[in-house]
Amino acid sequence: MRIPMTEYLIIDLDTERWTCRVCSHDLGDARGNYKEGTLVYDRDPREIHQSILDPEKYEFTFAPDPAFCRILEFYCPGCATQLETEYVPPGHPPTVDMLWDIDSLREKWTERGVDPEFVINYGPGEEAVADFSPALGSYNSLSPSAPHSHS
Repeated sequence: MRIPMTEYLIIDLDTERWTCRVCSHDLGDARGNYKEGTLVYDRDPREIHQSILDPEKYEFTFAPDPAFCRILEFYCPGCATQLETEYVPPGHPPTVDMLWDIDSLREKWTERGVDPEFVINYGPGEEAVADFSPALGSYNSLSPSAPHSHS
């Protein structure tokens, strides 16, 4: 059973591995950080956020200082799809943005008795859907019948 976790990441519960949704490249142990299986581009933030003021005239130009900020871009080694981006101080290790209880995830989806890849299709591709009510039922905050916290 494969569970879509983001637009470009899947957890394969049979193998307990992170997988690229575009090319099915193995990105590592699903009980760990998928970023360890990616290619990382450590980017100078001035490439993205160019100076608003002339750096020849002004010390502070509203562009991030690369001595204090780096942009890490994470790419699939199989197809070069960009999977994630994060801003960190120079030398900081990649953050862990997702940790999952694989056993509980497997149990919940087995109980639901539906194919997660059919129910949760929010990318990539043109067949993306936003209505998760078949899989999530009353837990779906997008469902018109679900109670709202602001009601």
